[in-house]
Amino acid sequence: METAGQLSSRPLACVWLFQNGKMVIREATPSDAPSMARIHVDTWRSTYRGIIQDEILAGLSYVSRQEMWHDALTTHRGQNFTYIVENEAGEVVGFVVAGRAREAMADYEGEIYAIYLNQEYQGRGWGKQLFLRAVERLVSEGMNSMMLWVLADNPTRGFYEALGGREIGQKNIEIGSQRLVEVAYGWHQLNAVNKIGQAN
Repeated sequence: METAGQLSSRPLACVWLFQNGKMVIREATPSDAPSMARIHVDTWRSTYRGIIQDEILAGLSYVSRQEMWHDALTTHRGQNFTYIVENEAGEVVGFVVAGRAREAMADYEGEIYAIYLNQEYQGRGWGKQLFLRAVERLVSEGMNSMMLWVLADNPTRGFYEALGGREIGQKNIEIGSQRLVEVAYGWHQLNAVNKIGQAN
């Protein structure tokens, strides 16, 4: 994973009680890589069906994703931070990865590189808490703004807009032989994001 700068390691677990169950957010460890790989592949297949070519989604590999996330949690651990969310049974059902912005874009300091949540847990407020935990960590690392990239056809774009993100750019990408458009969302004042999150 291409990142910049060194980030501190701060193991921490937070617990939330919802009407639909207990949620725990904690910092990820290398042993979480298999679960992260499963979530990564499964959420791509559920979210991007009809957007990304079927043969590309079918060809996604749990093994290669596990190697990628294990590398992020070991070799590149000082260059990013990762939080996972567990359900009441202690199963990993989502994760977020963030750190310093990987490319210059209007002076945005931080970036959420990835955020994934199993489809059955979406719409419960769990993704929002995972997102806000990443924002809190960016602020604690001295970053006051952030951005992220999302496919233009991603049906969950409203999630970022509801949390105050505004569109700041676009770029063309290729996934396999398919050409797609990614949209960048930016937040200029991270201290205001928690207030928006609590209001929503």
